[in-house]
Amino acid sequence: MKPDLPESPAPADADARRAVAPVICYPVDTLPRPDLAGLRAARAGAHKTGEVLVPPREARMFRVPAGHFFRIACTKGPQVGDLNLWNAADLSERFYSGKTRALHGTHLSTGDRMWSCLPFLRPMATITDDTLDWYGFDSFGGSVHDVIGTRCDPYTHRLLSGGNYHHCCHSNLTRALAAETGLPLAEAEGHVHDVLNVFMCTGFTRDTGQYFMKASPVRPGDHLEFFAEIDLLAALSACPGGDCSAEHSSDTAACFPLLVETLAPAAPPRGWAPPPRNGYGA
Repeated sequence: MKPDLPESPAPADADARRAVAPVICYPVDTLPRPDLAGLRAARAGAHKTGEVLVPPREARMFRVPAGHFFRIACTKGPQVGDLNLWNAADLSERFYSGKTRALHGTHLSTGDRMWSCLPFLRPMATITDDTLDWYGFDSFGGSVHDVIGTRCDPYTHRLLSGGNYHHCCHSNLTRALAAETGLPLAEAEGHVHDVLNVFMCTGFTRDTGQYFMKASPVRPGDHLEFFAEIDLLAALSACPGGDCSAEHSSDTAACFPLLVETLAPAAPPRGWAPPPRNGYGA
């Protein structure tokens, strides 16, 4: 954290240094854009193949074949969720929130993709529909569906409060992955990674640059929908903070279930094929 009062004197050209224009680190003009019209045409004829209800303060696993869709929906009340994605055939390929953030920005919406880690670096899922895209960025700098936070975890909770809490999203995701794969908890924990914070409203304070959260604008009927670019193993935790209006590791916050639906199109989107792993070094 920056000191309240700087300890170093400002140079004579301080204002000029601050006025230097920023440069986008990763220009994406050459990044292939998803064919949203084609994806939506395929989605229009899709039929539901399954659903998973994620209980409050718990996580559940689900699988999505490449070329299918999945939807995360708010059901009974405002609730945020923490989403992990893996290659269904190889847990070493998993969602890379940092590179996704660098390519698409701090918060995701329709047309953005969830990218996998190095050395794979390919789209895992594409967002095709977002009923909260109207929110934009508020006057605090907050927005919805972030890739800047990590996931609430018992280690940070212990560090800051001194207590033990067992329903942090990190713990929920670990237990769910262990139950699905048969891995020991300690081994499963190593595969849990930074998340897409679905429905969560977050940003950075303008004065101190600290990560903040505020009450999610999500309401029953809202959803975030994805197209699976590769075969996916996924986990979703219904955060113990509920709508995260006050805290995110709590047994007292109002929490609600989240619904995950999987859908199969009658035919793959025209011209679509699962993306190959990154070609570097090939």
